[in-house]
Amino acid sequence: MTRPTPPIRPEYELMPEPIAGSSIERRVSLSRRLWQQAWLRKALILIFLAILWEIVARIQGNDLLLPSFTQTLQAFVEDIANGVLPGRAGNSIEILLKGYVAGVVLAFVLTSLAVSSQLGRDFLSTLTSMLNPLPPIALLPLGLLWFGLGQGSLIFVLIHSVLWPLALNMYTGFTSVPETLRMTGRNYGLRGLRYVFLILVPAALPSIIAGLKIGWAFAWRTLIAAELVFGASSGRGGLGWYIFQNRNELYTDRVFAGLMTVILLGLLVENVLFRQLERHTILKWGMTR
Repeated sequence: MTRPTPPIRPEYELMPEPIAGSSIERRVSLSRRLWQQAWLRKALILIFLAILWEIVARIQGNDLLLPSFTQTLQAFVEDIANGVLPGRAGNSIEILLKGYVAGVVLAFVLTSLAVSSQLGRDFLSTLTSMLNPLPPIALLPLGLLWFGLGQGSLIFVLIHSVLWPLALNMYTGFTSVPETLRMTGRNYGLRGLRYVFLILVPAALPSIIAGLKIGWAFAWRTLIAAELVFGASSGRGGLGWYIFQNRNELYTDRVFAGLMTVILLGLLVENVLFRQLERHTILKWGMTR
């Protein structure tokens, strides 16, 4: 018994009918285009917070407890003009960069050892379990005892604040690299630092950049807190010392001006430096949205 041959349907091609009387392009309104700008939305949020601050301060009516936004802005502009705030900010940033860079280097060394050997993994896991929960400011008395009244004690607590969160993020990023990429690197004969730099670092870049941002935030707040306790370093006080001095002299508007400087520098680093780094790396390569 032979099976019936299925009928062969003739092939044909249908052309889509033209869309008459309608345009595929749609004009986006000016308000919509402006609203799509992230910087404008953030600026509107800041303006709203400034207006709210001004209203609450005027209702409260006590300049000693809560100066208005206009008073704070006036003190901010005056100390910018006379060079006090730029000098204090420069001192803080100088110390911050030294501690931050040292913490980044140590974190990279520890995580490189951790992905290279079992002993390195145990060493990093033990240290992070012990020292990561320890507040950096709690180590300031030891820093003063070991390094004296200078930048060394501040750099010491900054390294502690940067090292452990960054090392955890880097190690998490390294361990999440797909095994196919690891095998590719080994097949090309990559070992040691070449394997880390050429295979692990590019693949784990989102976690590394996230760790750098977290480490920067931890270092920034640790430095301000340490300067509030520690004071001036070799006669060169930073923003924390500026806030502490004006608090003692009851210049509350200048206290808020110092806090505003800390916030503005944080926003500048976050939205300019790290944002540009992400745009030229992980956003460009499609590793994150």
